Amino acid sequence: YELFLRETRTYEIIDDVKNFRSEIGVLFLNSYNCDVLTKMFDDNHLTYTNLFVAQPHIFVSKSNPLASKKSVSLSDLEDFPYLSYEQGLHNSFYFSEEIMSQIPHKKSIVVSDRATLFNLLIGLDGYTIATGILNSNLNGDDIVSIPLDVEDKIDIIYIKHEKANLSKMGERFIDYLLEEVKFK
Repeated sequence: YELFLRETRTYEIIDDVKNFRSEIGVLFLNSYNCDVLTKMFDDNHLTYTNLFVAQPHIFVSKSNPLASKKSVSLSDLEDFPYLSYEQGLHNSFYFSEEIMSQIPHKKSIVVSDRATLFNLLIGLDGYTIATGILNSNLNGDDIVSIPLDVEDKIDIIYIKHEKANLSKMGERFIDYLLEEVKFK
């Protein structure tokens, strides 16, 4: 088989699926970005399918002072560097890779890739907000996931072009994602 996994910016994911460069795009919707993104999907002839719902978590280094907590609040995070992904030319909060990116932070570092983000989580005691789903086979055991005490939820979805059917490989990829989440 030949499979391309592209980790890219939200706008580029939508554009790739719209222009048939990618069969599937995996994104999240929440109360903040849902209206804007679903309108973009409609305007670009894309459909979306819910995969699962996740509660917001933070990712921190296992040596971070917060790592032993059962859950954290936003106020617990105030003195730690917030790490997020840059969105390039389409740097709107609606295209952010992290929920609650519109909340101001005392310390904020924007990176362009996951490896840098994870290295800074470890080296600077930083944090990012995510689904809470970590795969130690891929990411090692240096990062831990802690529930974030907020009233938001994260709908993980995939998008596809309305004129395209999923290939067998696309179906297997979606099945694999769902199987991985079951064990978390």
